[in-house]
This record gives sequence, C-alpha cells and structure tokens, in this order.
Amino acid sequence: MVPETRPAGQLHVRALILLVFAAITCAQNDPILFHCSPDTNHTDQSFKSNLDLLLSNLITTAPNSSSLYSNASMHSVYGMAQCPPDGSPSSCADCLGRLNTSLATLCPIGRSAAVRLELCLLRYSDHTFFSELDVTSFKILTGQSASQPTFSREELFNLMNNTRSKTIESKLRFGRVEAKFSDPYVASASAECTRDLSTVDCTVCLDQAIGMLLNDYNNRLLGLQVVGLSCIVGYNVQFTSGTDGSVDHTTKLVLVIVLPVIALVVLLSGIYIYLLRKRTVKKMVFLPEVEDETEFARGESRLFGLNDLKDATGNFSDANMLGEGGFGPVYKGSLKCGQEIAVKRLSRTSGQGFLELRNEVIFVAKLQHRNLVRLLGCCLEEKEKLLVYEYLPNTRLDKFLFDPIKIHQLDWSRRYKIIQGISKGLLYLHEDSRLRIIHRDLKASNILLDGDMNPKISDFGLAKHFGVNETHGNTNRIAGTYGYMAPEYAIHGEFSTKSDAFSYGVLVLEIVTGRKNRGFQRGSKPVDNLLSHVWKHWNEGRALELRDQSLSNRFIEEQMLRCIHIGLLCVQEDPTKRPNMASVVHMLSSDSSPLPTPSTPAFLNLSSMLNESVELSGDVCLDLGSSERSSEYTGNPRMVSVNGVSISQMEPR
Repeated sequence: MVPETRPAGQLHVRALILLVFAAITCAQNDPILFHCSPDTNHTDQSFKSNLDLLLSNLITTAPNSSSLYSNASMHSVYGMAQCPPDGSPSSCADCLGRLNTSLATLCPIGRSAAVRLELCLLRYSDHTFFSELDVTSFKILTGQSASQPTFSREELFNLMNNTRSKTIESKLRFGRVEAKFSDPYVASASAECTRDLSTVDCTVCLDQAIGMLLNDYNNRLLGLQVVGLSCIVGYNVQFTSGTDGSVDHTTKLVLVIVLPVIALVVLLSGIYIYLLRKRTVKKMVFLPEVEDETEFARGESRLFGLNDLKDATGNFSDANMLGEGGFGPVYKGSLKCGQEIAVKRLSRTSGQGFLELRNEVIFVAKLQHRNLVRLLGCCLEEKEKLLVYEYLPNTRLDKFLFDPIKIHQLDWSRRYKIIQGISKGLLYLHEDSRLRIIHRDLKASNILLDGDMNPKISDFGLAKHFGVNETHGNTNRIAGTYGYMAPEYAIHGEFSTKSDAFSYGVLVLEIVTGRKNRGFQRGSKPVDNLLSHVWKHWNEGRALELRDQSLSNRFIEEQMLRCIHIGLLCVQEDPTKRPNMASVVHMLSSDSSPLPTPSTPAFLNLSSMLNESVELSGDVCLDLGSSERSSEYTGNPRMVSVNGVSISQMEPR
C-alpha cells in the first residue's frame, strides 16, 4: 500500500500538539503548591507505617465521599484530602494518587507536608491542623495573555465578589460563577476553602486571596489563580467565537500558544527545583478559633473595591483626613449612592498587620447593636488594608469631654444618655451577642458619637473572645491604656468582664467630672488620680462638688450621685465586688433600687508595678514574659512600649 501523505503543515501541527500534551502532562503532575518540613524529619519506622496507612485511607475515602473530602488521624499522624465537590470521583482519585506519588518523591521523610494540584489537596502532619487558618503561604499563578483587552477590573471585582459570597454560603466551602462580558469572552471564576474551616476563617482567607488576585490583574490576562493551603481562588477566560480553521492559521496559533508554554514549563521547572533545594519552613500562623459558626458575610460585611474607596475619599486626600492613630490615617468619604463613610487605611509603616485587622473584622462584623460602631466592609487590594465604617459626624467623646469649648455641648441629659448607652453596649458584648467579647480597651477616645450624640463603642483590636463556659482569661502580653486598666490586668495579665467594668467605672467618673483620670507618680512627688479624688469627696459627703463646672446647677442631683456611686462600685480593687454590666444597666434604669456600699478603689501606681518611677501618658503595652518582646524600655524586666495594636479608631488617641 502506498502510505498516505499529509500536508507538511498538518504534520507540524500534530507534532506540536503532541509536544503540548507532553508539556501539559508534565505540568499537571507538578504540584502548584508544596510544603515540606525538612527540620522535622522522621526516621522511625512506626511513623512511616502510620503515615502510609493514613495516606492510603485518605486517597481511598475522599473520592468515595459525597463531598470528595476526608480527614483522619492515626496514632498521632493527622491528614486531610480534598477535591472540588463538583468534580468526579475518578478524577479526584487520579489527582490524589498523583499527589501521593509527589509526596513520596518530594518529601520522603518529612513529619509535616502539604501538596496541592488545581483539583486536589493532600496534607499531613504530626500535630493537628484541623480548623486552623493559614494565610502565609499564598502563591500566584498567571495564565496566558490575550492580544486585546478582555474585561475591566470592575467586572472582575464583581465576578470574584459573587464567587466569594457563593463559597461562603456553601456548606462545602466551594463556589463557581460564570459571567459573559463583551464578545468574544466568557469568564469562569471559582473559589474553595478547606472544609474544616469556620465560615469566618474561610471569609478571611478568600478576602486575602482575592485582594492579591485583583492586585496582579491586568485586562489582557486569560487566567489568574491565587493558591494557598487554606483556600484557592482564580478565574479563566474562554473565547465564544472560533477561528477560520485554516492550516496556516492553526499552525500559527499553535506556535504562538505552545512555544511560550514550553518555555514557561522549562523555566518554572528550573526555578521550582532551585527553590525546593533552598526551601526553608515557613512559620504557620494559627489564628484564634471562633466557635460561633454563623455566617460572617451574609448581609454583614462587604468587599469594597479600591477604586470605589479612592473615588469616595478623593484619592485619600489630606482634605478628607479625619485624623491618624496607631492603625494609620482615617478618611471621610462619600459613596456614589450618597452614603457617608469613614475609611481606615493601614499605614505601611504600622506594626499592625493582617491578624489585627482580622480581629477587628471578625468581631465588629458579627456584632450588631445600636451602641457599637458598625463595620460596612473592607478592602484588601494592591497591598492595601482598609476598613470601612459608618461615618459618625461628632467623632469621639474625648473631643467634647476634655475640650474647654466643646464640653458645653455635653449637658447632663446627654452625659446620662452616653453613660447608659455605653453600659448597654458592654452588656451586649459580655452576655447578649453571638460572641462573648471582652473589649480590653474601653476609654473616652474609643467612644464615638453619632449625630444625635448616641455613644458607640469602637476599637476591637485588643478584644478577646470567650467561650460559653469561660469567665476569665490570662495573657503575658498586656496592652491597653493606663488609668483605664484594671489592676489585676495591668499587673498580672488577668482579664474578664470585671476588668471591662473597671474601665467603664473610670469612664463614668470622667464623664461626670469632666476630668481625665491622671495619677501616676512623677519623680518623688505623688499626684492624686481621679479615683482617689472622687473617693475622698465621697467619704466626706461632698460628691456633688466633683461635677463638671460647665454644668453649673443644670443637672438632676439623684442621677448624678447614682452615677458616681456606680462608678465607684465598678472601680473597686477586688474584681469580685464589681457589678456585672447587667446589674449596672439595671441600676441606671431604676432610681429606687438600693446600691451596695463601695469599698476602696484601686489606686493604680505605676511605680509599684515597675519598681521604679516611669512617666507615661496614653497607651502602653507590657510584656510579662512573652517571647515576643515588643518594647523599647529596658530599665526593668517588665517592658513598656507605646501601644500600636488598636486599630478601629476614628481619630488619633
């Protein structure tokens, strides 16, 4: 038989196509994310045997489960396997099998490893990692570029935001959304979290990944992916109209597409091998677990676009700056819909980072009360970290309380309303919210005032979450503001609802008297603080003489005496004698209920804590033995530094 002859162009095309398939097969077998722990190698046979059994179990059970997910532990070895829930069991089994082979080759004796392909994840460790969020290990993968623009950043933002919402709402932590933009492009976006994550942590991971994706976007990319251990997001663009199908055109098209792919595969392989040899273990970040699994983003938070916030604030112009605090500058803005907002922008030089921002977002987004500041959303584009709040025109309580002119706007009825409102906000935090929160930084500058002078508690950067059965906590790292910190917290790091009650008592006495709670020893001369001053007048029956002189005689005597009495009850040295906030709210709402007799207040003296005289004002941070020393004061083993943790402040402290 005469061999069939084919046009040379078609032979070239076939050869190129075979080359493409070979390159793609090679690329598909290479993990897109890989971690191994070379500093914790295992040599004992028992660990190896348990690991082999565990991995075998995972790659068998995950494809056969309805959600294509499995986690298990076996004699102190913990593992997880996961595939997208819209995939097939066979593709999941094939993908996990390839990952298992990769692990045996790339990390043969590691006690902890994780490897991911686009369609599956396999991970194990000698310590449990279930429900722990990792936002340190992201990798960005860029696709091919089109010859002309595909779609705008705004269109991509909307697509990814819809995908984010769908993923968060899914019990399987997976979402896929398609959108048709201008011809000939159709975009498909997907997002997935590991299914052991809480809704809150999944949201945090997606927000970080989508922010990185939008930061690397350009309008000619046909695909972009951000890959991490805890989540993966990405999009790809397809053409809706084809080509004319001619051999010459096809040859040219294949050449244009294939050669860069081959070059890229070779280049990435070389880089990958180089980095693998030099790889050091990245420190995993374990974030505090939140027990409440209620949906974080269903109507409670919003992902803002950076361009929208630039437009709203005049590109963060100085004319719109409201102030600047530890978090960074705060700007007033107005959205296109007319809504006024306050935008906090994390300073590039700030010591506060993503974890503190996460703390603020988690708590404020899940807390809804008329006496708490309302978080509208956040933005994580182009390395920016922005928080968006409702705008409160009267800014902070201290701007009125300690200003000789503005203080006249605080008549007694407004002060009493503020005292009541703060107590109700704290009661909600301590007992009535979905999360039980200890604020830890209650003070006049963290009380914001709306247009009607209603108080709203802000600044949850130092807040701590309590479980249902927990009553107190302890920390080696003390942060807050002297004068407002309860003695058991300032000295021993012990905090509870009663330490918040102490701060509230100081604040009540400041509101009544119009004076700041000063009183640290300066040099060798002692100076009374507000608590000792009030206590002295109370015992002498001259409590009403403490009132702010701007009030003159325009106040209700019984209410003022009751507020002073409650303030003294809250600042008692023994925390067990302080009332809880439910009792405080009841005391303020009932003029007839009898009040206990207050005992001696806690007169905080800084020299007794540091064993030497130190003059301080404002916020401080103490380290009582933590390995993370962050202070600059070295005159005493207990170190003092300016507090840079608080992040939800509308203006500087």
